[in-house]
Amino acid sequence: MGEYLLGLDAGNTIIKAVIFDRQGREIASAAQEGHSAMPFPGHVERGLGELWENAKLVIRTCIEQAGIEPEDIAAIGCAGHGNGLYTLDHSGEPLFAIQSLDTRAAPLVESLLAEGVGDRTYPIGLQRPWPSQTPTLLAWIKRNRPETFRKIGTVFLCKDFVVNRLTGARVSEVSDMTGCGLLNVAERRYDQDLLDAFGLGDCMDMLPPLIESADIAGTVTAKAAAETGLAAGTPVIGGFFDVIASAIGSGVTRTGAASIIAGTWSINQVIIDRPRLEGPVFMSSTFDRDRYMAIESSATSAANLEWLVREFFHGEQPDGQSPFDVCCELASSIEPAANDPIYHPFLYGAQQDGNARAGFYGVAGWHTKGHMVRALLEGVAFGHRQHIEMMRAAGASFNEAVLSGGGSRSLIWPQIFADVLGLPVSIARSSQTGALGAAIAAGTGIGIFADFSAGAEAMVTSERHYKPDAKRAKHYERRYQLYLEIAAAMAPIWRQMAESDAVATEVAA
Repeated sequence: MGEYLLGLDAGNTIIKAVIFDRQGREIASAAQEGHSAMPFPGHVERGLGELWENAKLVIRTCIEQAGIEPEDIAAIGCAGHGNGLYTLDHSGEPLFAIQSLDTRAAPLVESLLAEGVGDRTYPIGLQRPWPSQTPTLLAWIKRNRPETFRKIGTVFLCKDFVVNRLTGARVSEVSDMTGCGLLNVAERRYDQDLLDAFGLGDCMDMLPPLIESADIAGTVTAKAAAETGLAAGTPVIGGFFDVIASAIGSGVTRTGAASIIAGTWSINQVIIDRPRLEGPVFMSSTFDRDRYMAIESSATSAANLEWLVREFFHGEQPDGQSPFDVCCELASSIEPAANDPIYHPFLYGAQQDGNARAGFYGVAGWHTKGHMVRALLEGVAFGHRQHIEMMRAAGASFNEAVLSGGGSRSLIWPQIFADVLGLPVSIARSSQTGALGAAIAAGTGIGIFADFSAGAEAMVTSERHYKPDAKRAKHYERRYQLYLEIAAAMAPIWRQMAESDAVATEVAA
């Protein structure tokens, strides 16, 4: 058996390949950024051909950098962003992909909720309809693009497509399919009543067979081996909804442990023994074969900083310095004050309001770039706090958390999280927690580890710790309440803007 494990992490923007040894040390890594198309307001799509080309590139590059033989890789695990809609046609060829940043279905969600669909779906799938949820998007395609709908042969998720290209297997696994609201959570199976509620009663044949996350989906085909540099026959496991992989890769494996991910999405989650908490949460997923993850989330996290850097900071940083580091240095130079600007991180809508828009509020002539960056970092943390308060209202209890995702790599942002949330925050050694979690599951799937906890114990190390600053508690409490009040006041205006988007889309189409 090979000495190494390969973890793949396919996000909304970047796909990564990382080779780990059995102690969790990164032997080599490679990443490739993809492109999103936004043909109409609220539409966020990607090319499946490009996704596979990028996957092939990062795998081959990673193996070459590691200087190992392909046969030295014992198994492969893949994690990928949840929800959105990834499809094959009836012959198994790539058809189209919609990312989980898409908000085209916001008006449909309002209609479904008004019709009581959420009351039908929540008892089964522990989710109500929301804009970039997989069944909601499929329902939108059925209603608005019937010719495209008839071409769909398979509906699955981002990492399922990568697994399919590697192995030829048409499968998905329970964590992703639970996280996107397509499973009866308690029974871990597809449910006809759930599909009927979305108007998708004729779509059962589109859903691929289900396996558990660490089950072997298949092995690398000869064709994929030639294209990637992998060894044909290497086992590939079913994989993970990436938020579960990131939790495991940051060492969160015990019941009651909390994981916060500041990535494209704001992910706030806690491991539970039973399928649901006392009250409702945004979504649930399986964690391992027996336990579950309660999740509060929205597309309101580090994607905001990526946008700011892309649009306003590229080309301004000194040679060799990351624009993200420049932003964090600017934010660090600002001493927090009561009259600092407030930022809403709603570039891709909000869970509480699909029509929500991002915005800076209270900007004055004396404010600088540093003030704006710090407001953005704080606004993202406020969004996470709103989710965590919802989890606590539903019965979740925790007094510390592990932070992962791109936001965890900053030297200032984790302290802001600790201060805003009032929680001690830890950071794992590996910055590639999604890929590491996938690799741990791959090791579990082939018997190297007894379970995910044993794998995390062997491969995960904690690196940094942040304690909340009691002096900042009142400051952030006032700002958080203002953040909420501004959002409530803006709601009717956001709705008017969304109606304008709908008109523009109809005209363009």
